[in-house]
Amino acid sequence: MNIGANLEKMFSLEGKNIILTGAAGGIGAEFARGLAYAGGNMILCDIAMEPLGKLADELTAEGYGARAFRLDITDFDAFPDFAAALDREYGHLDVLINCAGINKREGFLDVAESTYDRIMDINLKGAFFLSQAVVKFMIPHKSGNIINVSSHNAVGMMGGCAVYGATKSALTALTRSMAIEWAKHGIRANAIAPGHILTQLTTVTWEHPERASYLTERISMRRPGLPSELVGVTVMLASEASAYMSGTMIHVDGGCLAGGSPWPYDTNY
Repeated sequence: MNIGANLEKMFSLEGKNIILTGAAGGIGAEFARGLAYAGGNMILCDIAMEPLGKLADELTAEGYGARAFRLDITDFDAFPDFAAALDREYGHLDVLINCAGINKREGFLDVAESTYDRIMDINLKGAFFLSQAVVKFMIPHKSGNIINVSSHNAVGMMGGCAVYGATKSALTALTRSMAIEWAKHGIRANAIAPGHILTQLTTVTWEHPERASYLTERISMRRPGLPSELVGVTVMLASEASAYMSGTMIHVDGGCLAGGSPWPYDTNY
């Protein structure tokens, strides 16, 4: 019995060239490490070049494949040339993970048009047109894989997240469109919906007594998730372990969508 060999056959990303946007962020950096550790050749994209470069150097020093590329996810006109350059250099593009995203927490009535446009451009429009550009180079290979990072807010809202939630709901719908239109080309598309994850950007929320209590009551596991706890499902979706999965969204939320903590009930336990 060779458990390691069987797991490697199912989950290995060896030989796969993986484009990851938002790679310098808290969740993106964990994706980069986890996918590289599984054998993926990481094409790390972000505008924050200092942390991105350090991440790429860290992975290459450990013997993994990784390079840093500056990519402004709102520079839509640059995407076709960027994808073409990557295809020429790498020979094939296997996985695209649309992880780049932003939010600004403010009430529906307080949102300025400029804020609305920026969140929409990064979270939705960028993912749409980068996917369009990259998939055109996947089609000749009759193989490809898109993973969109959605959110619990695609289905469950909180106050002050109207625009963000709208983008994530739309990104989930785009995932289904990708799945049905590109299946004939051997390309799959799925989404991950992280729940309430503790990152540098969400620390302020988890340190707020009222908001932290509100969230904890709604999470069955009674704690925030960690970026590293999103890696396993991402490796699964990027690998052949998910070969018959397409057009779906997987929630990784500690039981938040399931209903959070139950009301008092009779039990011997």
